[in-house]
Amino acid sequence: MSRAVLSLGSNLGDRAEHLRQAVRLLGQAVELRSGIYETPPWGDVDQPAYLNAVVLVSDPAAAPRDWLERARAVESAAGRVRDPARRFGPRTLDVDVIAVWDRDGRPVLSDDPALTLPHPRAQLRTFVLRPWLDIQPAAELPGRGPVAALLAHPALAADLAGLTPRPDLALESTS
Repeated sequence: MSRAVLSLGSNLGDRAEHLRQAVRLLGQAVELRSGIYETPPWGDVDQPAYLNAVVLVSDPAAAPRDWLERARAVESAAGRVRDPARRFGPRTLDVDVIAVWDRDGRPVLSDDPALTLPHPRAQLRTFVLRPWLDIQPAAELPGRGPVAALLAHPALAADLAGLTPRPDLALESTS
């Protein structure tokens, strides 16, 4: 069995529904779901605000690359179009594989450009770290340390102040 933390983000169309659709498409693999946070855009400020969340998924047969393939399939189902000119540009849905653990609970490390694990910028992204704490208060980003300690770093304080919890939204479908 492998487990993974996936980050979900959307800033085009029905943002909350794109996140819910991702959870539905991931199906039984979803063990835990964070709250939803509204966040300013990261890396490319000329775009609408995002809704972000994190899920913990597991599957007895999944290899690390399987999580990447699932992430891309979920993005595709939401109509995600990648614009090479705007790497951090707007999107209907973004699903990033943040970290993966093998069946023995050991973190999977990879420097493969197609799937770098843990995610190479996760420690810089409050929109990943803060929702992750919702579902795993003692979470550790492999090779970087406790998520709570990463969020306490002064460089992330301004970003953390920009996150707005959205208790009016949930990853469960309301229909």
